Amino acid sequence: MAKAELMNYEQALEKFEVVIGLEVHVELNTNTKMFCGCRNDFGDEPNTNVCPICIGLPGSLPAVNRKAVESSIAIGLALGCEIAPTGRFARKNYFYPDLAKNFQTSQYDEPIAFDGTIDIEVPSGNVFTVNIERAHMEEDAGKLTHIGGNTGRIQGAEYSLVDYNRAGVPLVEIVTRPVFGAGAEAPELAAAYVRSIREIVKALGVSDARMERGNVRCDANVSIRPHGQEKLGTRTETKNVNSLRSIERAVRYEIQRQAHILANGGSIIQETRHWHEDRGMTSSGRPKSDADDYRYFPEPDLVPVQPSKELIESIRATLPEKPSERRKRLQGEWQFSDLEFRDVVNSGLLDQLEETVAAGAKPQAARKWWTGEIARLANTLDKDVSELTVTPADVAELATLVESGKINDRIGREVLQAVLDGAGNPAKVVADRGLEVVSDDGALIAAIDEALAKQPDVLEKIREGKVQAAGAVIGAVMQAMKGQADAGRVRELLIERANS
Repeated sequence: MAKAELMNYEQALEKFEVVIGLEVHVELNTNTKMFCGCRNDFGDEPNTNVCPICIGLPGSLPAVNRKAVESSIAIGLALGCEIAPTGRFARKNYFYPDLAKNFQTSQYDEPIAFDGTIDIEVPSGNVFTVNIERAHMEEDAGKLTHIGGNTGRIQGAEYSLVDYNRAGVPLVEIVTRPVFGAGAEAPELAAAYVRSIREIVKALGVSDARMERGNVRCDANVSIRPHGQEKLGTRTETKNVNSLRSIERAVRYEIQRQAHILANGGSIIQETRHWHEDRGMTSSGRPKSDADDYRYFPEPDLVPVQPSKELIESIRATLPEKPSERRKRLQGEWQFSDLEFRDVVNSGLLDQLEETVAAGAKPQAARKWWTGEIARLANTLDKDVSELTVTPADVAELATLVESGKINDRIGREVLQAVLDGAGNPAKVVADRGLEVVSDDGALIAAIDEALAKQPDVLEKIREGKVQAAGAVIGAVMQAMKGQADAGRVRELLIERANS
C-alpha cells in the first residue's frame, strides 16, 4: 500500500481552512447488553455471550436496558445537552458480517440528548467551544478478526472470524457539529476533545473508557476548503481510531493528503478511511453513505423512551465535577506550577497521576515517572502510554522504593523496564534481582579504599577545600558496585575520611 503524497502542513494551512467533526462511540459498562439479558463482559470466549435477540433470530423481542438509558442521560447532562422528553429507536439498515441482524438498532431523528457544549483546552492554552449536536443510544456490532495478510485488515486476509459477544453492547454515540476556526490546532483539538469525553464518562462511572479495548472509539471527519469559500469541502471519515495519539496523527495526515489532491486539481471522495498506526497513514475504505442510504425507520419492537423529569433531575444531582473544575482542584492539591500542570494535561496522563497519588506516591514523584521515563519508553516503543503494562500502583511502589533509599533513580529505571517486560511488581523485581542499594558502611568503605588506592591525591584535595574532587572517587565506587551504592552516603564517608 503506497503512501499518498502529502502537502507540507504549514503550506496546507496557508491555502485551506480546516473543518473537523468528531463522532465518539462510548461503550457502556452495564452488566447486560442493550436489548437482551446477555452478559456484557470483555474478553470472554468468542460467541458465548449471545442469544436470539443479539443475532436477530426471527420472533425474538428486544427490551430496553434501563441502566443504559440512565447512563446515556448522565452523559448528555454532563455535556450540557437537553434531554428529550421522548426518544425513539430506529433501524439503521446495512449489511456487514459483524451485524447478524442486517440492521443496527439506533436512534435517528429522536435522540436521547441534543444541543450541548463543551470547552476544550489545547496544549497551547487556547480554549475552543465544541458544540454537541446529539448523543444517541445504539447497540454495538460484533467484532471481526481478519486472518492472514500482514496488517490485520481485511485487505490481503485469507478469511475472517466473527465474534458476536460484542453485538448488542450498549453504546452512546456523541456527535459534534462542524468545528471551525481551529486551524493548525485542529489535530490537537480532536485529541483533547476525545480525552475530555474519556474523562467525563470515566468520572460518571458509566464506561471503563479503555481505548485499547475499544470502550471509546473516535470517527474523525475532516474536510478542507479554500479560505473565503462558504461551501464546505467534501469530508472523509477515518473510522474507529482508538488512541489519542492516533487521532491527532490521523487528522493531520488527512489535512495534508486532501490539500495535496485539491492543490493539484483533484477532488476528494466522500468515503470512510482506515488509520494504519504502523505506517502513519490512512487508506480508502468504502464510499460514505448518507442517512437516506440506511433506510432508517422506527423500530417496531421497542416503545419510545420517555424519561420523567424526576428521573432526569435525580441523575443531574449525581453528576461529578466538570473536567475543568477537576483540573483546577488537582493543580491546587498537588501544588504544581501552571507549566508543570499543563505538561501533565497535554501528555494525557492526568488519570494516571491521580491514581498514582491515591496509591501513596507524592505528586512530584508521580509526575516525574509518568511524564519522564514512562513517556520516553512509550515513545521508544511507538505506543500510547495507556498501552503499556505498568500500572499506577506499580509507579507508586517504585516511587516509594526510591524515596526510602532502597533503590536510586538509575536502578528505578532498570526496575521499571523489568516491570514492563513482565517480571512482576517493583518490589518483587528488586528482591528477585538483588537490586537494593548497598548502604552497609563496611562494604562502602572497602570500595572507597580501593578507589583511593588508585587516586591517592583525592583526600589531600578535599582537605584543601576542593570538595568537587570527591566526584571522581564517588563515580569509581558507583561503577564498582554497579550503581547500587548510596552516592550520598559514599560522599559522607569520603569527607569523614579526609577530615579524620
